[in-house]
Amino acid sequence: MTSAHRLFTGSMTNTLWVVSPVYFDVAAFLEVRRRVRDHLTPLEWASRVRLNFLVVDDSGHEDRDMAVLEGLNDVLVLQAPFNLGHQGAIVLGLRSLSKHVEADDWIVTMDADGEDLPADLPRLLAALADLPAGSTRVVLACRVKRQESWPFKVLYAGFKLVFRILTGMVIRTGNFAAFRGAFAKQAIFHRNFDLSYSSALVSLRGAPIYVPCERGRRVSGQSRMGFAALFRHGLRMLMPFSDRVATRGLVAFTLLLAMGVATLGVMLWIRMATEYPVPPWAWYSLLALVTISCAAVGSSITLFMLFAQSEAAAFQHLQVPHLEGAAAKSLRDNASGLTARS
Repeated sequence: MTSAHRLFTGSMTNTLWVVSPVYFDVAAFLEVRRRVRDHLTPLEWASRVRLNFLVVDDSGHEDRDMAVLEGLNDVLVLQAPFNLGHQGAIVLGLRSLSKHVEADDWIVTMDADGEDLPADLPRLLAALADLPAGSTRVVLACRVKRQESWPFKVLYAGFKLVFRILTGMVIRTGNFAAFRGAFAKQAIFHRNFDLSYSSALVSLRGAPIYVPCERGRRVSGQSRMGFAALFRHGLRMLMPFSDRVATRGLVAFTLLLAMGVATLGVMLWIRMATEYPVPPWAWYSLLALVTISCAAVGSSITLFMLFAQSEAAAFQHLQVPHLEGAAAKSLRDNASGLTARS
């Protein structure tokens, strides 16, 4: 008997929530929803758990195709007030859901385009089932292979290098994660989630469990995330580690200043204790180098911290909608398991 089977045996109250942000990607989500059901239905515990989908409409009420989802009795649509980005939309959905889930419910967050492979979902849930009841640890999909273009791979390799230099960590995870309702109730309102969902999952104390997963291809449509959006996404992923960035920046500043002072001491010794002349350009070069380097490092740290705080403040004032009313009640009361009824 598997861990998941033991957890759900004898209870019909447990629910598996799949939370996905959708930005003009309804067709892709419907295919992902079908594949999720196809991969979970054969599992031995499937008939003992309700499967519900929470879709966060990240189009700001502009996607007319969302009307298709309103007729599905296992799907609840949450409207974001405006485009939050896929990570912000996930956080909004989880914070709205947190008041309605039980501590031992299961929650999965995954993108709606199919790049988070539904075939990997049983392995994430198996790892989650091995955790004790009420655990707030998170199971993350660790990317071992990406099916991307060469330009993207080169840029992504550069980003990982910069991320490693600034934080001392290697990040290989995204939005594909699984955890219990206890985590949504206790941790999802942490300020780091105001900055970046995927990075916050790693930055919080409590070692995540990593499950190796490949990243797939979109099932339909095209990505609407351009280079500028990817750049902003990379910056936001650094923000939950602002303390690490600031600490490393301070160390770099101190070392640079120490090297400058040491070099200045050597040059003064050469000037006063030997007959070798120090050319004027060396003095000016040293002064310019130390001044510019210190100013650049200090300004970068200051701007980064201000940017991180402004992003957090902007998100904190966003009102979290409540999942109430007939739609939410019907979803909780009438969902009947993993067999599609639509």
